[in-house]
Amino acid sequence: MLDDVTSVALHTALSGLHLRQRVIADNIANIETPNFHARKVSFEKALGAAIASGGNPADVSPTIARSLEPTRLDGNNVNLDEETISSIDAGLRYQLALTALNNKINGLSSVIKGVA
Repeated sequence: MLDDVTSVALHTALSGLHLRQRVIADNIANIETPNFHARKVSFEKALGAAIASGGNPADVSPTIARSLEPTRLDGNNVNLDEETISSIDAGLRYQLALTALNNKINGLSSVIKGVA
């Protein structure tokens, strides 16, 4: 019932955003670790391309890459301001995707129950 493109795409987005939040938390936790390089999670372009081409959104996996931002003298390149903004952005996107999926489930539940 929840294997349509929209539901699968929302589930894939939630998984990617969850991973992004974990990576951001790890970046922040290592802000004082010498030679630590921040990591970034991306999946939106691949998810959009899969949907646009008629592919299966479930086949999209988030990728993790090292940040190419310049480093400080200690070799660390975590930027607390950037990580904080990214965390807020990912949290809001997660809430939006979760609300969309919840609304879809509630709509299906209403149809099944015969409520208009």
